[in-house]
This record gives sequence, structure tokens and C-alpha cells, in this order.
Amino acid sequence: MWNLGNKEQNVALIEGDRKVTYAELEALCRRIVAPLVGRSLVFCLCTNTVASVAGYLALTEYGHVPLLLDARISRDLLGQLIEAYRPAWIWAPSDAGEKLPDCSNALELEGYTLSSMAVDAPYAMNDALCLLISTSGSTGSPKLVRQSYENLRSNTEAIIEYLGITPAERAITSLPMNYVYGLSVLNTHIYAGATLVLTNLNPYAKKFWDLVNSEGVTSFAGVPFTYEAIDKLRILKRDMPSLKTMTQAGGKLSPELHKKLATWAMECGKRFVIMYGASEATARMGYLPPERSLEKQGSMGIPIPGGRFELIGADGEVIDGPDQVGEMVYYGPNVTLGYALTGADLSKPDENKGRLVTGDMARRDADGFYYIVGRKKRFLKILGKRINLDDVERLLKQHFDTGDIACGGKDDELWIYVTDPAIEEEAVEYVFNEMDINRKLQKAGTIPAIPRNTSQKVLYSQLPPL
Repeated sequence: MWNLGNKEQNVALIEGDRKVTYAELEALCRRIVAPLVGRSLVFCLCTNTVASVAGYLALTEYGHVPLLLDARISRDLLGQLIEAYRPAWIWAPSDAGEKLPDCSNALELEGYTLSSMAVDAPYAMNDALCLLISTSGSTGSPKLVRQSYENLRSNTEAIIEYLGITPAERAITSLPMNYVYGLSVLNTHIYAGATLVLTNLNPYAKKFWDLVNSEGVTSFAGVPFTYEAIDKLRILKRDMPSLKTMTQAGGKLSPELHKKLATWAMECGKRFVIMYGASEATARMGYLPPERSLEKQGSMGIPIPGGRFELIGADGEVIDGPDQVGEMVYYGPNVTLGYALTGADLSKPDENKGRLVTGDMARRDADGFYYIVGRKKRFLKILGKRINLDDVERLLKQHFDTGDIACGGKDDELWIYVTDPAIEEEAVEYVFNEMDINRKLQKAGTIPAIPRNTSQKVLYSQLPPL
């Protein structure tokens, strides 16, 4: 899968003062899989460390199937997943033992422990199955995405092609590796023979950006929340001579911030690349070529190499003309095999057949560039008028620069969640003035924090009714 031995003495990983070559990484991988017998399901509790990365690479390289989980997962949720999937092994930080059920340790290496679960009858697995990963919003659900070897390989190669990743690149782990976006950064740079700078530092911290400069990092990846935060903190005003590429995925960036970042990149001689993807498509489905970023402000771009989009109208027919809104469907070899809810689902065949109904509503312009206008399920009807909750949220965030904001609701009732009580009444008034939504059909409430997952996506299902 990774051909680690073919990259000779290139530096694969940097962690603190330590540099790990590809030859050394391959040796670590062989040690990790040595105790495993047969083809095994292995739970990996992930951190941005040498041991965690080596464990994932070892398992996928040698035919085992990892499920990538956040190392901070609660004991209860981990127990539910163990009960549902019966893994044969767990690869976890050595200090995570209190989260694990009774098991025997087979290997301790680099601060991680490989533990045997002594499963009598593990579930059968499809030969094509390579990797299991949680859907982005499933913090408390056993619902997993089943990715194949072909999914992983094809998407990795496509991303390398359109980003032009070479062995000279140095990326930094600004996202968790158990999140598909963070994992795609890892996959593409390892596959290309490039270097990963490993850190668990927060990208909102000064030390993170000091590390970017000291290690000569060339690329940075972030979700909309990341860019909103670093914009407010004025981090991009720092001198970062080595940084050449900044990518964004994990949700739609506001057109205003899109323009600001694209302008900054152009003026500084850097690339700003908007991308579009989903766990169900391995990682990426679309990208906006950086040279078109200002011209196509607000667009998520064009299909990745080897993929294509269709827009489906309310009548179920394919939309051929420009500037008509329909539900976006993606076709490509990176569309995953389907979902799993229990271990019995691991043997299922390819259920998607290369076709993914994204649930996103979009339009295509005359040049073939796509613009996401909202989620199919993120619309309300208020007095018969369709209201895009993402549009309301974007307007509010653009106007108010204090606290965090999210929107939800039901037909004829818009709910506005704020973390600053001082703007509750102002938010309702602003929506009334800007969108002509009756004040009596709005409810605003203050909550301590907007619930988000590890990739900073809002967990709308966890917002309380107002």
C-alpha cells in the first residue's frame, strides 16, 4: 500500500527533536504487526505521534483492518464499539489502560501498547475492506464508513495530482488523524514520500506557528472554524516564509472569508485551495484550483481527477443547464463500500457501486464550477418560504464578532443559538431586518458552548430545542 522501503532515507516523520526516516518507519511497522496472526480487526486510539501513525500504516500495509478512534474516547463509548465489533486487538497509548476491558499485552513500543482481546469468533471481513472510520458527526454512534484499498489508493493519488505533492513537501498535523481530512493529509504525504511534522499543539496557539517556521512547514490544512479563529487572532499577519499551500475542507467557508484568504494568498505568493469531501468518499470529491479562487469566490470547485458530479432536480431528473439548484451526486472510485453498524456488516459487499448521494444542494455555473447552497436537511419552511439555515448562520456570524452562533429549528420556527447573551435580542432583530423573518417566528437562546466534534463541525443534533 505505502511502499515505505522504496523511499530510502527520506525523512517521513518529525516529532520534537526526532526525525524518523522511511526505512526506520518500515522497521517500526514490521515490529507492530509481528504478534498479529491472520487478518485482524484492530482498534487504534489515535494521537498525532510516531507510534499512532506507524500503527495505522502497519495495519493497512500488511492487510489488517484498523478502526481509527480518538484516543480521548470515553470508556463507555469504547466499550459499546468493542461490544458491537469484537476487535481482536487494540493499539492504544500505554496510559489508556483504564479505558480497556481485560486484555493481555503483546507489545509495548514508542509509548503505545498492542493488547489482545482474545476474541473466539471474530467477524468475517470483506477482502476489499481496508479501513473503518467514524462519520464526522457520529460521536456516540457505532455507525462506521467501510473504506476499501481501491478507495484509499485512488483518492490519495488524485489528491497528490491536483495539489502537486512531491517528496519535498512538509505538512503539519493541524487536524486529528482519526478525522478523514487529517488522515488524507497523512496518506498523501506518506504515499508521495514527503515529510509529516507531528504535533498535538492547537493551531490557535503561538507555539504551533513557531513550529511551522522552525521546521520549514510547506502546507497547512484547516476546517472553516480553524480559519475563522486564526483570522480573528490575526495569525496570518505573521511572516511564514516556508508556507506555500493552505487547504480548507470540512464544510463551507463564508464567501467573505474565502475572498479574504484567497486575496492574502495571492498577495503573499501562496496557494489557497478550497476542497470538498466526505467520509463516504474516502476524503475528497472536489477542489477549487487556486488560480481561480478569487474569480470563483464561494465555489467548492470542480471534480477531482477520476470523479464527476451530477445535479438531480426535485423531479428526479438530471439538471443539464447552469445556475439551477439540485441535489449533488458524486461518481468515482473513491466512493466507499457503505456503512457498518455492527461487526456482521464487515463482510458486506460494495453497496454504493461508485455512486454517492451527498445530501448537499448545489448549483453549477456556466464554466462547470459548483457552489454548495446548503444541506438538503438544513432547510425550514417559514410561512411557506424555504429558509436555508446555513445562510442565516453565515449572515449572523458575519455581522456579530462575539461568541459562537448556530441555527436550527422546525417549520415556522427559527432557533438561534448564541454563546454571548448580550446579542440574543440583536440577533433576532438582525434576521428580521435582513431576511424579513417575523420576530414572533424566531427564538434566540444562550448556551454555554456550541457542540462540535473533533473536526470542529457543529453537532446540530445535540442542540437543545428552544
